[in-house]
Amino acid sequence: MDSLPIINKTYEVYKEIIDINNQLQKRMSYTLGVSVENSILECMEDLIMAKNAPKTLKAAYLIRASSQLEITAIKLRLFLELRLANETKIFQTQTKIAEIGRMLGGWIKATQNT
Repeated sequence: MDSLPIINKTYEVYKEIIDINNQLQKRMSYTLGVSVENSILECMEDLIMAKNAPKTLKAAYLIRASSQLEITAIKLRLFLELRLANETKIFQTQTKIAEIGRMLGGWIKATQNT
């Protein structure tokens, strides 16, 4: 995939979330599981839009992506608290989300400085 590292990392997280959802009970898979998938997909969509947007519009997409990433992190925390999925997989995914957050923060700062 020829794109930015942040988009590639978000794609990896999406695949991990799908794997986690496959382990969920059917009811949770169709509710919270789908919700987490949608949140990370919206984040990825906003990152791609920011990549291709003119400079004046990048910040708005990046802020939306940051919000979706935070929502995803909160939903994953809920997975942990309700003991719905493998803790190790959740912790690994949370670590990647934190890394994406740092990358995103740097990109937001860079757009504000120009």
